[in-house]
Amino acid sequence: MHFEWLLDVRHGADYFRRWHRDRANSGGLLVHKASHHFDLVNWWIASVPVRVYAEGRLFFYGSGRRHGYDRGYDRAYGEPAASDDPFALSIEDDRRLRELYLEAEHEDGYLRDRNVFGPGVTIEDDMAVLVRYASGATMSYHLHAYSPWEGYRVMLNGSAGRLELAVVESDHVSARDARSVKGGVGSAAQHGADAPVEHGSTRLTIHPYWRPAEEVVVPGLMREGHGGADSRMAARLFADTGEPDPLGRGATAVDGALALLTGLAANESMATQRPVDVSTLIDVSLLRLGAS
Repeated sequence: MHFEWLLDVRHGADYFRRWHRDRANSGGLLVHKASHHFDLVNWWIASVPVRVYAEGRLFFYGSGRRHGYDRGYDRAYGEPAASDDPFALSIEDDRRLRELYLEAEHEDGYLRDRNVFGPGVTIEDDMAVLVRYASGATMSYHLHAYSPWEGYRVMLNGSAGRLELAVVESDHVSARDARSVKGGVGSAAQHGADAPVEHGSTRLTIHPYWRPAEEVVVPGLMREGHGGADSRMAARLFADTGEPDPLGRGATAVDGALALLTGLAANESMATQRPVDVSTLIDVSLLRLGAS
């Protein structure tokens, strides 16, 4: 499997202006995205990671960059230099963001609108991971957080041919949409019905042996709550109707732990510059025992 995920300069930048930017708080994007990306892989191939090697760096965000995007401020609020900065978040322009963050700063000192090119960023924005699974399958994974468009591409090679999935969640980011919430325009800080309008597409192609490729028709992307997943998960958690789940989409706490292992092992590998056996982090058999 090859799995590439691209976070655009609206969504990706948002991790570098808020608490995720500090590794001590978040563990980095490989831990944060474990419950999204690595959980999907475990489910798709019905296996668990056994060995992980990773490389990563902070390339685009943070201080001291040569690309010239840094306006020199610490936070966007009250800063003239941030008024037209596409990388700045204007939290005072939206009632929800203003009440949740700006007017609550006296409670904990948390700043939601930090300069993504300022000091204090201790996580990576470009990461490559190589994983071997218990089934023998391998995955090459790449995540970077400064793409001009957002989405992902997955390629699976098997004994019957190849499957390719390409999902464009947002085909571009305008400078205005990146930062502002004025006039009803959304930002990366907003989700669901308040999120900005995005233009994307989905294409699923099967390449069998000995026959031409076959394109599988996929329904259009839902533009609310992580492609419609939020409402489905909430319904299953809080209003379970007993609907059948033949594909096993309902994840357990054990599934979450198994997904997290890939991110934790990848962080350890980046720190040591060596492959990491997952068994050195936790006894996976105990998780399976807990699931039973």
